[in-house]
Amino acid sequence: MILNYITLDFIILIFPLLLSFKWKFKYYKFYKPLFASITVVGLVYIIWDAIVTFRGDWWFNEEYLIGFKLAGLPIEEILFFIVVPYSCIFIYENFVYFIKDKEIFYNKYFYYLISILFVILGLIFYYQDYTILSMLSCALFFFVANQFYPNILKSRLYWFYIILSFVAFLIFNYVLTSTIIVFYNPEAIWGIRITTIPLEDFFYNFSMLSFYLMFYLYFKNKLKKKRGVNNE
Repeated sequence: MILNYITLDFIILIFPLLLSFKWKFKYYKFYKPLFASITVVGLVYIIWDAIVTFRGDWWFNEEYLIGFKLAGLPIEEILFFIVVPYSCIFIYENFVYFIKDKEIFYNKYFYYLISILFVILGLIFYYQDYTILSMLSCALFFFVANQFYPNILKSRLYWFYIILSFVAFLIFNYVLTSTIIVFYNPEAIWGIRITTIPLEDFFYNFSMLSFYLMFYLYFKNKLKKKRGVNNE
């Protein structure tokens, strides 16, 4: 039996949601920074998604959808931008709880160079819509993080979060692309695939997961400072 898109969203969400209320830590208590991050970052990526879907960079197989759309997007696709950060940041908070963080090698010039390389790579393939957007989104993350929030790049827990989230991403995207729930315009991508997943998806998801976590940590630290001031 082939899974439909809404079922995949449910599978991604179910265990983190159930464990939000009874686990080693109470994940539901982080709802303010979590939903602030989902709102800010999710809105940007939903707008991006709506534009490229309208443009025809990718589209969805109606056979695996329930049929309800918002802003031209299947409701399943919009839910993706909610359930993924909810579940992935739950993974991050588990790392925080169980593993002591450690500062790793960091050189700001190295990350500026990485950002520049992504810009150059995107401009080289400017005629491929998905390629340039995925490259520029990674360039933007490394620049913003390096300039304003370097602690995230110094944290080994951030990289653990990316690695483990990518394991889940591989499974989820493999199902989406192998069952042809999502189709890609060959003129918008390189055409290089890892199993059935377009290479651009890896960069797209990297930037998305990174921005979700960066804004989550920003709002979480801001809330801590506010509570600290109120307690004085």
